[in-house]
Amino acid sequence: MATIKIKQTGSPIRRTKDQRATLVGLGLNKMHKVSELQDSPEVRGMIRKVQHLALI
Repeated sequence: MATIKIKQTGSPIRRTKDQRATLVGLGLNKMHKVSELQDSPEVRGMIRKVQHLALI
C-alpha cells in the first residue's frame, strides 16, 4: 500500500480541540515535523480536516 508524507506547517495554537487532536492522530505535534502514514480514506479525511496546517 502507498504511503503519504505529511509536514506540519501551521501552529496548533488558537485552533479547536478537534484540529489539535487530529494533528496528534497524524503524528504531528510540533512545527515542521514530518510523518509518514499509510494511504487510506481515514488518513485522507484527517488531512482534509487540517489541510491549512499541513503539507502533503
